[in-house]
Amino acid sequence: MITITDKAATQISQLKQTENHAPDSNIRVSVQGGGCSGLMYDLAFDASIEDSDQVFEDKGIKILVDKKSLLYLLGTSLDFTDGLNGKGFQFVNPNASRTCGCGESFSV
Repeated sequence: MITITDKAATQISQLKQTENHAPDSNIRVSVQGGGCSGLMYDLAFDASIEDSDQVFEDKGIKILVDKKSLLYLLGTSLDFTDGLNGKGFQFVNPNASRTCGCGESFSV
C-alpha cells in the first residue's frame, strides 16, 4: 500500500487545479533507473488507468502504480515539505537502503 500525508494531499489538489488537470486525473508514482543512487522516483498526473496498474486511494486521491514499480514502493508514504531544505514532494520509503541528499533517488 502507498499512502499520502495531509500536506501532500492538499498540495496535489492545489496542483490539479492550478495546472488545469482533468478532474478525474490521478497521481501516478513510478520508479525508473537513474539518479545518483541507482533508482529514482517519478510523480505525474495521469487520467488513464492501465489494466496492470495497482490502484490505491488515500485521502480521496487515487494513486496508480505499475507492477514493476510496486515492488520498490510498497509501504511508501508520499509527503510534501516546505521547510528550510527546500519545497517539494518527499518519498518516505521503508524499502530504500540508501538515498541521495536530494531525496529523489534511492537504492534497495
